[in-house]
Amino acid sequence: MKKYITVLLAGVLLMLSSFNAVYAAEQQVEKKEAQPKQAVQIPNSVMNITKENTYPNPTQDMPTLQPSELTQALIDSSKVKIENPDLIRMLNESSVNSTPFAVGYRAIIYLGQWPLSYESTETAPNWEYQKINTNYFDNRGGKKNYQIHYVQEAQKIVRGGLTAKVPDSEDVKKMMLLKAAQKTGLPLAFETVIGGGTKKDQIYNIPPKRLGYLYGFAPAVNEKGKVTYGEVYIMLKGSKKLIVVKNVTSQGIGAWIPIQDHVSFSFSATERPR
Repeated sequence: MKKYITVLLAGVLLMLSSFNAVYAAEQQVEKKEAQPKQAVQIPNSVMNITKENTYPNPTQDMPTLQPSELTQALIDSSKVKIENPDLIRMLNESSVNSTPFAVGYRAIIYLGQWPLSYESTETAPNWEYQKINTNYFDNRGGKKNYQIHYVQEAQKIVRGGLTAKVPDSEDVKKMMLLKAAQKTGLPLAFETVIGGGTKKDQIYNIPPKRLGYLYGFAPAVNEKGKVTYGEVYIMLKGSKKLIVVKNVTSQGIGAWIPIQDHVSFSFSATERPR
């Protein structure tokens, strides 16, 4: 009898061990899937100048707007994806009261044509999007290395924008900025300023008999995708409330979005002037 019980307990322990191993493996898979995709890797030639920038750029905060319970129910009722934060904000500020005696009641409210969603297809950084500065020194008459570092000669405003004209461009830009920031993990803004006199301590050596050029570039992200438009209606049918989208169209769109408070450097030492 004791031998039978011992074998039984061993079997139960073996089953529990297998269950724990499977559960642990499932937890690892779920944890791995929950982790966000790896952000864009910044090369060593690109430096953060947030602390050194003499012009304090405002933080471009693009939080995801949380829909209210009513708004979420309306969004879920739509056959077309809706993620425009301005449309969600307007729906959040609306209220529709139901009545149990609304038998046969029907109403349709037209909210206008909206850019409903943006689907990103490609997000690629250009670390030398726009040249913003050149530091130069002629060491052709020198007998030892001459050290230079980055000093922003003049204030520079770097602007991005859409690559084509589209309706409701500001709404489209907000959705593209949000998607690009989520994909890259970079501080993005459609406008960033590098203040005059901004410095970085990184040293670049110019050998004797050479001219040294230190170029500064503002990096940016090239975002490409598709924006979906549609005419939005709220339909009230009895006690039901739902969104109906008509005349749905899609359009390809691209944008350049500067990376805020970052500078990409390129150094060259040559025998002849450039």
